[in-house]
Amino acid sequence: MSAESSQSERSFGRAADQMRPVKLTRDVMMNADGSCMAEFGNTRVLCTATVEEGVPAWRKGSRAGWVTAEYAMLPASTNRRSKREYGKRKGRSMEIERLVGRSLRAVVDMNRLGEYTITCDCDVIQADGGTRTASITGAWVALHNALMSMVEKGLINRLPLTGQVAAISMGLVHGELLLDLDYPEDSHAQVDLNLVGTDAGGIVEVQGTGERSTIDRGQLNQLLDMGQDAIAKLVDLQNQVTGFRS
Repeated sequence: MSAESSQSERSFGRAADQMRPVKLTRDVMMNADGSCMAEFGNTRVLCTATVEEGVPAWRKGSRAGWVTAEYAMLPASTNRRSKREYGKRKGRSMEIERLVGRSLRAVVDMNRLGEYTITCDCDVIQADGGTRTASITGAWVALHNALMSMVEKGLINRLPLTGQVAAISMGLVHGELLLDLDYPEDSHAQVDLNLVGTDAGGIVEVQGTGERSTIDRGQLNQLLDMGQDAIAKLVDLQNQVTGFRS
């Protein structure tokens, strides 16, 4: 597949190494301590952050806080109605929310947070691929806003953030390395990869699977290079909506 044909066939007329249009809108929920609507093309995730006094039992007395996350897809977020998750959680949802929690904790100094728990809820309103990476990118904005509200209320002296975190998907589709897969691309991907990184260029997590094929080391390096370039752009967008500088 040529670069020209790829660009004409991809959503939003983008090249292989281009993201979909990304929009981060903060303060979209009146009652949340922090909130952000993360839009990656047609994927939309509502991210909220709630501050609660106290920490899990296993962490009490540590004088250190905790950041955790929950993830869910609304029933009409896909082309077929998905059932709400009540008592029985889906394994995929649990795996994603653990990833979001790990990613956020990578850039928070828990000792500076004190014994408070911040829960970041990521609810997928519309799914068109990359919901976990959109969740991480938007959840950081919601988390930042919640922490700023704590500073303003005098609950903590300063922001306990040590940096920023964002994420992007990529993969091998029809023999071509592509960035930021939408659902049609993701569903046909030969290799699927998700990258979580920081503003300092550090890698928090790499999730990769050869579903129908394999890639060599050179292709993996190309994907990681594309991913880190994209994360740098997402970090800049986060800066634009929050004014944060680490």
